[in-house]
Formats: sequence, structure tokens, C-alpha cells
Amino acid sequence: MGILIAVVGIWFSSSLVKGDSKAVTTSLTTKWASTPLLLETSEFLSEEGQEKFWNFVEASQNIKTSEHNGSDYSSYREMLKVACQSLSPLQQNLLKFSLSLRSYSATVQAFQQIAADEPPPKGCTLFFAVHGEKTCEFDSLGNLLQAASERPKPFLFKGDHRYPVSNPESPVVILYAEIGSEDFYRYHKRLVLKAEAGEITYVLRHYIANPSTEKVYLSGYGVELAIKSTEYKAKDDTQVKGTDVNATVIDENDPIDEVQGFLFGKLRQLYPDLTEELKELRKHLVESTNEMAPLKVWQLQDLSFQTAARILTAPPVDALMVMKDLSQNFPTKARAITKTVVSSELRAEIEENQKYFKGTLGLQPGDSALFINGLLIDLDTQDIFSLIDVLRNEAHVMEGLHSLGIEGLSLHNVLKLNIQPSDSDYAVDIRSPAISWINNLEVDSRYNSWPSNVQELLRPTFPGVIRQIRKNFHNFVLIVDPTHETTAELLNVAEMFFSNHIPLRIGLVFVVNDSEDVDGLQDPGVALLRVYNYVAQEMDNNYAFQTVMSIYNKVKTGDQLKVEHVVSVLEKQYPYVEVNSILGIDSAYDQNRKAARGYYEQTGVGPLPVVLFNGMPFQKDQLDPDDLETVTMHKILETTSIFQRAVYLGELSNDQDVVEYIMNQPNVVPRINSRILTSDREYLDLTGMNNFYVDDFARFSTLDSKDKTAAVANSMTYLTKKDDSFVRPVTFWIVGDFDKPSGRQLLYDAIKHQKSSNNVRISMINNPSEDPNSQNTLVARAIWAALQTQTSNNAKNFITKMAKEEIAEAVEAGADILEFAVGGMDISIFKEAFDSPKVDFILSHAIYCRDVLKLKKGQRAVISNGRIIGPLEDGEMFNQDDFHLLENIILKTSGQKIKSQIQQLGFEEDLASDLVMKVDALLSAQPKGEARIEYHFFEERYSAVKLRPKEGETYFDVVAIVDPVTRDAQRLAPLLLVLNQLINMNLRVFMNCQSKLSDMPLKSFYRYVLEPEISFTADNNFAPGPIAKFLDMPQSPLFTLNLNTPESWMVESVRTPYDLDNIYLEEVDNVVAAEYELEYLLLEGHCYDITTGQPPRGLQFTLGTSTSPVIVDTIVMANLGYFQLKANPGAWTLRLRKGRSEDIYRIYSHDGTDSPPEASEVIVVLNNFKSKIIKVKVQKKLDMMNEDLLSDGTSENESGFWESLKWGFTGGQKNEDVKQDKDDVLNIFSVASGHLYERFLRIMMLSVLKHTKTPLKFWFLKNYLSPTFKRNKELR
Repeated sequence: MGILIAVVGIWFSSSLVKGDSKAVTTSLTTKWASTPLLLETSEFLSEEGQEKFWNFVEASQNIKTSEHNGSDYSSYREMLKVACQSLSPLQQNLLKFSLSLRSYSATVQAFQQIAADEPPPKGCTLFFAVHGEKTCEFDSLGNLLQAASERPKPFLFKGDHRYPVSNPESPVVILYAEIGSEDFYRYHKRLVLKAEAGEITYVLRHYIANPSTEKVYLSGYGVELAIKSTEYKAKDDTQVKGTDVNATVIDENDPIDEVQGFLFGKLRQLYPDLTEELKELRKHLVESTNEMAPLKVWQLQDLSFQTAARILTAPPVDALMVMKDLSQNFPTKARAITKTVVSSELRAEIEENQKYFKGTLGLQPGDSALFINGLLIDLDTQDIFSLIDVLRNEAHVMEGLHSLGIEGLSLHNVLKLNIQPSDSDYAVDIRSPAISWINNLEVDSRYNSWPSNVQELLRPTFPGVIRQIRKNFHNFVLIVDPTHETTAELLNVAEMFFSNHIPLRIGLVFVVNDSEDVDGLQDPGVALLRVYNYVAQEMDNNYAFQTVMSIYNKVKTGDQLKVEHVVSVLEKQYPYVEVNSILGIDSAYDQNRKAARGYYEQTGVGPLPVVLFNGMPFQKDQLDPDDLETVTMHKILETTSIFQRAVYLGELSNDQDVVEYIMNQPNVVPRINSRILTSDREYLDLTGMNNFYVDDFARFSTLDSKDKTAAVANSMTYLTKKDDSFVRPVTFWIVGDFDKPSGRQLLYDAIKHQKSSNNVRISMINNPSEDPNSQNTLVARAIWAALQTQTSNNAKNFITKMAKEEIAEAVEAGADILEFAVGGMDISIFKEAFDSPKVDFILSHAIYCRDVLKLKKGQRAVISNGRIIGPLEDGEMFNQDDFHLLENIILKTSGQKIKSQIQQLGFEEDLASDLVMKVDALLSAQPKGEARIEYHFFEERYSAVKLRPKEGETYFDVVAIVDPVTRDAQRLAPLLLVLNQLINMNLRVFMNCQSKLSDMPLKSFYRYVLEPEISFTADNNFAPGPIAKFLDMPQSPLFTLNLNTPESWMVESVRTPYDLDNIYLEEVDNVVAAEYELEYLLLEGHCYDITTGQPPRGLQFTLGTSTSPVIVDTIVMANLGYFQLKANPGAWTLRLRKGRSEDIYRIYSHDGTDSPPEASEVIVVLNNFKSKIIKVKVQKKLDMMNEDLLSDGTSENESGFWESLKWGFTGGQKNEDVKQDKDDVLNIFSVASGHLYERFLRIMMLSVLKHTKTPLKFWFLKNYLSPTFKRNKELR
């Protein structure tokens, strides 16, 4: 202590301390009132699952709020205690982080806006809405429900909270209330009883009757204090009056208060009696540190390496803190850093690693990247709210794998498997006799001049040239209904390909009425088919095709094909033939009539017309004749490169049949089923682990969905092709009523498929059509008894018998079940199990189908590796070929990859098959994103900061690549510090330094506002909120303050007397406190005219609600059809603006919105802080095809550059204002930033006002104006 006193004394006597150190603080709040944390917590849990949300709603009535005991901290801890009962420690940390970010405040506010739009009845703290009618009184709810069916059901949003046990046919009751209020629980319980009785569908929406007076303090943004060039004057000389500062700037108890190596937080604790002297010493050191004399060029050259060396010499636990301090305060730290020595090992290792960064990751020296479990996190486009979603998804998968017994490095190897559903197109077999080919490149004489050797594919040609080779590389099949209005256009495209010698083999399939009672004199489709067949027999298919084209040339545009069109061409070309003999009832020209329809139905290619290219169906939006030509040519070029590769590798030789080669590819399947191939997939959560089974119904009925699924999986006994130990990567659960023909047929088809594959195992879930009893469950009980008591092979043989219709009917008619026993069965034990009165398994299966699979009684479904395919409609075909397709997809995308990983872990075969199923369901259920990147770095001995994870827990593998003297380092260091407190991670930060710098790499101070958890004051109340603090700043430079917020945030400064564009701390008394507000969340989008494929330049959209249809409007730009609308959390309706926009166009379709694509009203819900981008397709109305949106005579002033600018700046104005201002107003547009230029602006305005008699309208970019200027009453 004596030494310290001496140091302080010597310093104090020799220095004169100037005034208090200066600081700059920045805060950002929302426009809306602060939302209760209880509601935000419920929204976090809602994303974990609706069951967790409703469990929290029930449990939250025991939480004591701060009104009861006066402490924010205690109510916060109590709320977390209730919420965290169903959360893992990692999820608990993410919940705390989400509450700190207030990321669900926007969700709660969205519900508040929806409630305000109802609007709420006066004087109600909560209210009910029943199909548009509202009431606060529960007693009057009955009357509203009686008449509810006469009114349309309300639109329910994706984020709505529907009580899980609800009858979808019943009236919808929406309760607008605040969870936590006393009235809420009273009414909630009554509504739950009604929902469970099937009387209502209960929906809960948040509604806060008495909002807080506080605002929400936001975080997740950066604040830059940049040093400004002073080459020209930009600072206003006007004296600024001091202002009161609400925030506490310097925390005296900050434990990490380090200046030049002195830890003042620690010193204050050790020597409390020297507080004043330590304060003076700290000020002196700060002032000496803040020296910002310019550096010589030779001192700048190695600054990046020297900063890295300084960071790497710190202990690993402190290295991130050092990086944050050096990068965020670089202008004052640079001079000291120049004295750091860089070791040759460090430099060599960084340079060696940079070769890898450049070659593999595409990173240049100085670039940055962040990887979490191999996923690239783009710091420029992904905000902190998107990052939380990534962390939650990763946590869900890793904890699921951990619960399944996969840990450590094995867990990360499984995680890196790329098993997302494949986008590869599946093809059907085109070797069917039902296809009539009009040409054949390999034998037709018209192609004799073309070379026939496949090696011609390897001959160099100009890019884009289509090679003419006498091989059927490209096969184009049209499956059409001759009477369909688009058929003629599609056939015209085919004729164009044929006549222009495009190397396409063209085939036709005419799908017509195949009833024998219908002949060609009644049905034009049948007539055309018979004429085609007649001409093909008389001449050839090519000539028959030309005849068909002649028939369609007789059909006028917009008309449909008629029998007389066919007859007229037939009589003209073949006048000697009797029409009745070809088209009539006794015609002999019905070839392929039934076969064509059979081929169409068997392949399952979807609604007509269908175009196949090498068996792969084109998308519906590609069948427009103009698009089809382009798409087909692209496909020819695309597949040519595939064939070139095959020829080069020797997979395709000259003597091979090309069509056979194409049809033997793995993507060719007998049948395409859109239900299987859809990208909208639902998966079971199979990560639950328990010791429950379906034969204990009393226990089963009390479990939640996850545990019910685990109990069903535990109880499964599987059928396999052979009784052997083999890991089978495909598991089918067949769901249906096996005492009904439809359920038995589905099971029979599955077993038939299994006979051809040893990769599949099958089990059953019975979904009875009616309440089970001993008579209506005979087959189901026989199947269950066989599974429980017999070997797999005997059970399979017996169940195959039971699935046959005649045997099932015999059993139901009273035949003894033992008559149908198969050889090798243990009859006695089977009989005992079959006769057992206990049918718990059927009751458990029934409740599982209802509660978890969401099936109605008796409905069928197939569950493949946890993926629910269904419910299948009555009569819907799902046959052996569909099971083949399903197996093919699983093996190709995930099954084999997961199987190989699981086998390496050494599990037993049955357990390994279970694991493959469960891991597949877990990984496949994740949202589709970018593929994970494999990285293997050269060295990490000298050039990387390494933080090892806690042992025995799941951990995130986090890799950062950064140059410590870049803006990315300023953001990345605080982010990694927060992540280190949230998650268990294996962190490696690799330095990617630049050499030979010639300029100061960082000319700004930076703060990233981010806290891992909500903070409290000393008296246990909520702290004011996260703010950015620039403490102990140098006073001589001129600074400018900038906010780096997520792209969709529109913020503006709302309170500060200082010029934030020109901050000169020498003239500031103490603190520059800048307060910003989130004015709007931007809704962005792109718009295209589907007819032209171009943006409809000048088209206008409006955004509003049902009560205020037009709140803001915008104009579609010519550049990419971009448009932008200012909004805030809530549900909004997007419409075409009334006037020419609405008169000429209609909305054709929309994507990324919250209403169904075919809905007439486009509803967009903004309920988070992330970017929302929508796509809108419009189409001109039929009677407006020749109208131009920007033509003269518009009633909306929609044309003209200045009008476009006006709408761009202001979001539009009312029609009547525009008309009034049309000719007699002078519009002046101005941009000004900083107090000095705002003074110039005022002078200019006064000058113009004095010197013109024309009415004036001044337009300003509001975001650039200071609060002082906006508050100026003279400008209003």
C-alpha cells in the first residue's frame, strides 16, 4: 500500500488535472410502449411448441408480479423459474438473451395493433371476438356463438395461439387479453372447458388494456463515432445550451475498468480510502493515452500484425476483451501498438493460413468470416435476431442428438451431413408404348446428314451452340387433353422444334375420355385421337402430327376444339373415306386410348397439360409457350454437359441405347407423387427418450406429444424382408384402420414393396374409424398379436394374409382366426394374445392419431423416418410405386449417409435402425439453408485465440476469421464475448492480417450494443436499458455519430441539443447524450407483371388496415420492380392503389406474405425485427391490355419524375392535395445534415419566400434532420 500511495503522491504533485472527462452516449427506443416480459416469454416458448406455450399460460398464474412485492428482479426470477421448467440450460440462456434484446416485443405489439384494429369495446380490460362480433361479457358469449355460423370465420394468422384441443368445425372465439391479469385466468378456464367439449375453437391474442408509459430500449446495433475531416468548415458556431443527462455514464463499480494496465475497478475495491486519488490518477492516464498524434507511414505498415500480436499475447480468457478494446478504441491505441514486436512464427503461420483462406473460402487478407457449426454467418446481411434463430435451431438439433446418445465429435460429424431434401428433379419412365413418337433422330432419313458418334459431344464448339447428333439425347413428351385451350399453343411449340431441326425426339400422349360409350362423333378429343391413329396407320406418325396441326389451325383463338373441326380436315384430306368408319362407334382406331390415360394416371405427373423432358415434368409456370421454348433450349444445353461428362468418363459409349441409359439413372421412378415430393414437409419429434409403452393407456394419455411419440416408437415391432441383423435406413409406419379395406390395402402395398427391398422395415399404427370393441378390431388385434408373439418372417406372412380382402372378410364373418395361421407360427401364444381383453394399444394408437398426427378417425397416413405423409384422402392412391419413390428419396438424401455414420458408433443393429430413423427426422425437419462448410486449417499454434468448451456438454463449434483492425473486428469481438456467456463453444479466432498498410486502418471509435441478460439497478429495479457509451474520449478531434442498424430499421434522432454530425467535445460541458427512435420497420418487396416478365413501372401499392385502408403508399421502381413501405408491428393489408393502378392491374399471386397465395387480400404480418421481403406478381385486366400506366390523362398524377420523387420521399399524399397543387405550387427538395447546413437551409428558405410570389412547398429528408430543426415551430 505504501508503494501505491507513493506513486499517487509523486504523480499528483507533478500534474494538473483538467476538467472532467467527456463522454458520448447513444440509446435507441421503439415508438411503441414497453411490452410485459411475461408476454414476450410466452412468445419465446410458443416457438418451442404450442404445448409449451399453453403450459406456461397455465403455470403463469402463480407468478407474483412487481406490483405485489415491488421488486422487478424478484418477479423476473420467478417468471424465469416457471418458464425454464421445460427448457434446457442452453435454451434458458437463449431465453434470457431474447428478453435482453426484447426481440419478442414486436410480436406482442403486433397483437396489440391487431386488437386496436378490431377495435376493443370501450371500458374493457379484455374482450372476446366471435366471427366479427365483440363483447366483454362472458354471459353474452352464448348468444354470439348461436348466430356465429351465419357470419364468416375470422382470418387466423400463422402466429396465432390456438388451443390444441379444438374442433375445427366449431365457431372461432378469439380472446384478447393480457396473460398475468386476474380477469384473464377466470375467462381462460371457461374457454378451455368449452374448447375441450368441442363447442369452440379457442384462440388467444395478447391485448394490453393499459400500456406502459415507458419505451422499449433496443440493442443489437452498432454506434460509430468517426473522426471527421476538418479540411472545410462544417461546425456551427451557435452555442448549445447544456442539457440534463438521464443515463449514468460511468459505473464506479465496473470491475473491468482498465487504463494502461491499471485495473481501477480492482484498485477501488482494495483501497477504498484512496478513491479520490485513484480517480485523479485515472484521469491523468486517460489523457496521456488519448494522445492522437499522426503516425508516420513506416509505423502504419505492420499495425494489423502488431495488433494481432498484442491480442495473442493476452491469456485466452482475456484475448477477446483485449481485441474488443483495441479495435473499438483503435485511434487512441494505435501509437502504443506500434511498439509491439511481431514474431516470425506468427507472421509465417498467418501467411500460410491465408493461402487456405483464399483458395478454399475465397477470403482475401483483411476479410472476415464467422462459422457456427460450419454455417457461414454473414455479418453484413444477418442481424443479431437472425443469429438467435440459427442458435436456437442448432441447439435443438444438438440437444436432440445428445439425447439420442450421440455426443462430442460424433455429434458434429452427424451435424455436418448434408441431408436437406434434394431439389433434383425426379423423372418418369418414357419407354411406354402409350407414347406416340412423331420422330426418331436415330433412324429418320431427315437426320441422315448428322454425325451419329457420341464422341461428337466432346468436339469443341462455340458456347450456346446446340449439337446436332443422331442420338435421342433429348426427349420431349407432351401429355395433353386435345380439348384444352392451351393444347394448340403447346403443339405449335413442338412443331416449331420439329420444323427447325432442333435435336429433340418429340412424343405425344392424348388423354381423352376412355369410356367405350363415347365415340368420336360426340367427343372432339376422341375424334382427334382416332384421326391421328388413322393417318398414322395410313402414312406415318409425322404425317399424323401434321394433320393434327391442320385441325388446330381451324380453331379460332379463344375457341375450343369441336368435332366439326376434325371432320372438316378429315374430309378435305381423305375425301374417299367414310367419316363414320373412323370416328363412329365401331371405329378400329382406338389404339392407346386406354393406355394413354392409364400411363397418365400411373405416372402421377399432375394436372394436364404436362410436358416431360427426358421424363422430368416442367413446372406449371414454365408451360407458357414463350417460356417453354426458352426453358427447353436451356434444358438441352444443361443435359448436354451431363452427357459430355458421361462420355468422357466412359459411362456412355456409342453402342449403348441412349434412352436406356437415361431411364436407368437413379432419379427415374415408376411414379411421381406430388404429396411425397412437396417441399412443405412435417416431421415427428422422435428425440424423446422414456420407458413408456402403448399398452398402458392410463399412463399414455397423460404424456405430452414428444413423450407419446417416444412411447409409440418404444412399442414398435417391425416387419423386415429377412430375419437377419441388418441396419435398415428406411422405416415406414403405416397408419390406418386395418379393419377397413382402405387401411388394409395401404398395408398390403407397403408389404409388397418390402419384398423387393431389404432397406425397409414396416410397422403399424391402428387408427379406428369408430370406438373400438371386440368385433370391429378383429384384424387390428390379429396383426398386433402376431407382431408381439411371432418371428418377423412369420408375422409378415400372417399379416400379408390378413391384409388380403377375402381373408379379412372371412374373419369378420366369423371364421376362426387360426384357420389362417401360417406355417411356423406359435399358435398357442398367438391365440392367448389375440383373445386378451386388454386393448390399451388400440386406445393409445387412437389418441396418438388424434392428438399428435392430427388425423380424423379412420384416416390413413404413411410416416417415413418420422415424416408425416397425410392424411390421405378417401380413395387417394398410394401404391407400391409410391413406396418405391419414398424409399428412393430417403436413401438418396439422408438414409445411407446417416446409416454410415451410425454404424461407425458401434450400436446394435435394431438400435442403429431406430437411431437412423430418429436422426433423419431430426435433421430433415430443420429449415433448409446453406450447406455447412468443411474447414481444415493449416495451423492454430501461434495465430489463433482458442477457448475450449466445458467437458461433457454439447458445444457449438465456432470459427472466426478476422483482421483485428477492421470494422468487422469492432462488431465481432463484442458478439463473441456475449456468445461465450450464452453457449458452450469450442472457439477458434484466426487472425487474417493485412501487411504494408499505408493509411490508418480504423478512423473511428465503435460500440456494439449487446447484453447477454437484462440488467438491474442496485435496488433490484430494471436498469434504464442498454446504451452505447464512449467514455474518456479525446477532446480535440471533430466527431460524427452514425448508427449501424439492421437494414429494415428506419431510425431517426429524436432528442439532443448537440449537432451529432459535428461533435466537438472541447465545447461540451460533460456528456453528449443522443437519443434515437425506431420510426418504422420497412416492408420491402419486388413486383413483376406476369405477362411481360418486367416490373410494372409506376404501379402503386397502399398499406393499411381494415379500419384505415390507406396509411402509407409507394411506387414500384423500374429497377428490379423494387418497392418499400413504412410500417410497424401489426397485420397489414397490401392493395393496389385506387385509380389507374387498380383499374389496369390485378394482383395475380404473392409470395412471402401471410395470406394464402390465392387469397384476394394480401395480408402481411410484421411481428419481429427482421427484414420482411415479399414478392408480388400482377397482371393486366383483360380489357386493359393496351393501357399504359404512365400515359397522359392519368387521374392520379402517376407520371413524371418529380411526382415519383415526391412519392419516394414522402410515401405519397392524398389525391385531393395532389389535384390542388398540380400546376400552381413550386416544389423545392432539400437535403441538409448538421446544424451549420440547417442554418443555411433556413436562410435559403427565407430568401426564396421573400423573392417569389408562387406558392412553395419544401421537401426534406427527415432522417438527416436534427431534432432541433424538426422541433422548430417556425417551420411548421
